[in-house]
Amino acid sequence: MSGAKIGRTLAESTPYWPERPKPPKGAPNILVVLFDDVGFSDFGCYGSPIRTPTIDALAAEGVRYTGFHTTAMCSTTRAALLTGRNHHSVGMGCLANFDSGFPGYRGKIAREAGTLPEILRGHGYGTYMVGKWHATPLSQTGASGPYDGWPLGRGFNRYYGFMDAETDQFSPELVRDNTPVEAPARYAEGYHLTEDLVDESIRFIADHIADAPEQPWLLWLALGACHAPHQAPMDIIRSYDEVFQAGWDAERERRLDRQKALGVAPPVTRLPPRNDGVKPWAEHSEEERKVFTRLQSAFAGMLDHADRHLARLIAFLEAAGVKDDTLILVLSDNGASQEGGPLGMVNAMGPYNMKFEPIPEKLARLEDIGGPDSHSNFPHGWAQASNTPLRRYKQNTHGGGIRDPLVVSWKNGLAARGELRHQFAHACDLAPTILDLLGLEAPETIAGVAQAPMEGVSFAASLTDPAAPSKAEPQYFEMFGHRGLWQDGWKAVAFHPPGAPFDADRWELYHLDADFSETEDLAERDPARLEAMVAEWWRQAERCKVLPLDDRFGPRFAENAQRHQGARKRFVFHKGMGHVPTDCAPDVRSRSYFIEADVTVKDGDEGVLVAHGDATSGYSLFVRDGRLHHTLNIGGLRTTVSSDRVISPGRRKLGMRCLQGDRRRFTLTIDGAPAGEIATHMGFLTLISWSGLDIGRDRGSPVGDYAEPFRFSGALRTVTVTMDADQDLDGEAVGVAEMARE
Repeated sequence: MSGAKIGRTLAESTPYWPERPKPPKGAPNILVVLFDDVGFSDFGCYGSPIRTPTIDALAAEGVRYTGFHTTAMCSTTRAALLTGRNHHSVGMGCLANFDSGFPGYRGKIAREAGTLPEILRGHGYGTYMVGKWHATPLSQTGASGPYDGWPLGRGFNRYYGFMDAETDQFSPELVRDNTPVEAPARYAEGYHLTEDLVDESIRFIADHIADAPEQPWLLWLALGACHAPHQAPMDIIRSYDEVFQAGWDAERERRLDRQKALGVAPPVTRLPPRNDGVKPWAEHSEEERKVFTRLQSAFAGMLDHADRHLARLIAFLEAAGVKDDTLILVLSDNGASQEGGPLGMVNAMGPYNMKFEPIPEKLARLEDIGGPDSHSNFPHGWAQASNTPLRRYKQNTHGGGIRDPLVVSWKNGLAARGELRHQFAHACDLAPTILDLLGLEAPETIAGVAQAPMEGVSFAASLTDPAAPSKAEPQYFEMFGHRGLWQDGWKAVAFHPPGAPFDADRWELYHLDADFSETEDLAERDPARLEAMVAEWWRQAERCKVLPLDDRFGPRFAENAQRHQGARKRFVFHKGMGHVPTDCAPDVRSRSYFIEADVTVKDGDEGVLVAHGDATSGYSLFVRDGRLHHTLNIGGLRTTVSSDRVISPGRRKLGMRCLQGDRRRFTLTIDGAPAGEIATHMGFLTLISWSGLDIGRDRGSPVGDYAEPFRFSGALRTVTVTMDADQDLDGEAVGVAEMARE
């Protein structure tokens, strides 16, 4: 404020205007396009037959990395990308879905780990995020927050997207800034989330250019593609049936041949044996092959569809005259997913609740795959093909889980055109690389909080120099007890069977510089090197808060759900409230409970009183044709009980009582008196739905056999859910189900 002065009058005063943050001279715009569960070989420019011309064109204008690595899961990679630090170091040891009570496993990015948007905003950037966040504990995504871990709380000026691991692409759970909102259209009107996310991306940048054309921007576009559910327009899906009808064995061979021709894989690269549990394509029946092909077509169609809409965003940047001054990065957060199991799923919500899908049922629903009534995921064999030529999958620390595509394009900043880079790089190296390109240093404090040092190392030199060395520091990996260490072109890795003693795990050793696909285990030939690398892994694990090792799936999720809701057994939802995410809604899995709505009805009133879930799974209590109804939807199989009498006009208490036992008994009540019941072995054993809860309507794709939103036309005061203390969760089963949330 040098020279500023406030006198008695304006004539005696000197005004002062503080300087706004200034970006570095020539600072580019930055566009990060983050795909989900897309394998190493899935982009066309990495060997796939899936049509990705937009991504391929960006690669032709820049570079492709063949040694870029992630963390094997989604929340963790996002934390590393955003902070420039290892995921355990910042408290995101595994999923954002839980807090294990240890420093490395809080499910939330520590304040000591400033994010890239927080840093860039301090240097004059506009910061925008669209799409999947999944870096906040899901128990903190409700109306009371806290909001400090939401996108706007971590450096983004604007946000539009979804907070959880996944969402229905035709009927998503959406948040604008800090507020849940409804999708702007429905499936019947041609809505798809990918198109919506690209529309919002264009809007954010168009608004920015109109208001501050000289100010650079960061747009972080995190697509739902290609995480399950695999959903896309049916014409695109069907177009891939012929492409993949030869099966996953032939497809792996074809992809590796293309990778060698492209230079993505060295000429000497060999395909590793099929992953555990993957049968030869020829050993499956004709019916199985038909179903598996369509499930793969849905995955491919989702990626193809995303590329088509990414083309619209790139075209907008060109029309606005900013594309050539934009640093564009396209990548995936981990390898292709094994969560579809050996046979794939048409509606994953059923198997998680013990409603299995025999092949004849899958075949009968072939045309549903990829549509609004499906929650599909492909089988292991196709996930293995996605990760060609690498071993294993997402969640694992072998190459298939952690080696991912990375395309970098900056037309005015990089001279490379269509070149390959083979250096090792890691997700935590991305933020330091961007800061290096901008000539910026990581700040010592952000908002008064002293910052932990960045652990990532810039790989900016390799963008211009193909011979630049990989980073000198070793890089550890850990996920659900699977472990790995890269160092100087070598890799030590251990696959960990859940529940087995960690000391019993067998460490393997590969010379990645000569063995791209981890096919020649050198552990017995070079035991001294392996011993040294394992010792280094333990040093890194202690330094980066990886310990204690924890391989639990279900128990961690179950204990977190129980700790979050604690002793609370009663929820009261008042008229006028908004959407409730699943992790903040009553947990009615594997327990007895009672739902009761306080209403006033007149003749002809109808509609939903409370609905939790969507067309793939959930429950709904509603009024229709003068009677009370309750629908239990398990994997699309609907069981409905209707009242044995008409509801009399006036103020009424309309309820449903579920009693757990060998068979669950669902009893309707009107003013406390029984009004009809049904018994079934079906119920929510491990998962209700990814879609949350609403009162007075069914917001998304409908749980019951009615057209959404089926708003209640009577007077609704409250809906009360009271839960008994008899919950009995099978922790391991819960874990298997919840893992798909990632």
